[in-house]
Amino acid sequence: MNILVSNRNLGMTGGSETFTYTLIGELVKQGHSVEYFCFKRGLVASKIEKDFGVGFMSKTKYDIILANHYKTVEYLHHFGPIIQTCHGIFPHSERPSLHADGYISISQEVQELLLRSGILSPIVHNGIDCDRFRPTKPLRSTSIRVLSLCQSEEGHGQVREACKLVGAEFGKLDKKVDNIWDVPNAINEYDLVVGLGRSAYEAMACGRPVIIYDKRPYASSMGDGYFLDVMPVSLRNNCSGRALHKDFSVEELANELRKYKAEDGAIARRYAELNFNIECATKAYLEYAKSLPSINFMQTIASRERTLVPNFIVRFFQNRIRKGVIAAYS
Repeated sequence: MNILVSNRNLGMTGGSETFTYTLIGELVKQGHSVEYFCFKRGLVASKIEKDFGVGFMSKTKYDIILANHYKTVEYLHHFGPIIQTCHGIFPHSERPSLHADGYISISQEVQELLLRSGILSPIVHNGIDCDRFRPTKPLRSTSIRVLSLCQSEEGHGQVREACKLVGAEFGKLDKKVDNIWDVPNAINEYDLVVGLGRSAYEAMACGRPVIIYDKRPYASSMGDGYFLDVMPVSLRNNCSGRALHKDFSVEELANELRKYKAEDGAIARRYAELNFNIECATKAYLEYAKSLPSINFMQTIASRERTLVPNFIVRFFQNRIRKGVIAAYS
């Protein structure tokens, strides 16, 4: 198929930027003709062009457009059927566009938010390139090294102090400050990783046990804890820390660090392969795209006529989701 993949910006590395890069690489690998679009090019756009031979948007029509962010959907919907991936519940840019022909949620939390607006969407968890993000160094059993992927100095500080209490070596990597491309090698230098969302998934793909935690200015403390204790509950909220929303003290965070076992790395890797593999995620996207005329008629009517799905239908699907009847595409 002729496919356009879009993201608002493809400058420095970030969650949706890395996702876009990863999705394009897998689409090319599966034999599709792919181009990309963004409003601002940069490092990630250059990597897409160099690594995959994929160029900037040049056609006037595509078989399918896979888009991130409201603004890109609004701009591109005339160029072909468009599926919007909704990555979160807070950012204004993640709100669903009425011009999308279909929607994909990256978590149950997002799915339920869209459903309250009368929009049906399957769940496809964030796709990780499990060949790029893979274990390359063995885990230590003692004298472990801990990597903080938090996005605030306060978060890093909490992890640093917790490491002192358990005698672990501390390191940090903050995408807002240390915006590097070679994240897999950085992760593999450590044994245990602290972070949220895609950072947690990438660490797990590298065979690293994870503590789901951060402390950000816009959301205070967000903590679910050691991954073995909280998966898949945490996954319902994209491992954002909002599932349990614990405000860990330094001592409590140290207790989470003490749960680390080197053998848990293999469990983390297997979980990532089963739930976050970009190969499976990409196939799910394309299967969903093929089904759009039949399963998305309600939201298509909603987008074209600007009406909502009747409340009784919304309640029906909400109940089905709670009971686990509607399966995710992951």
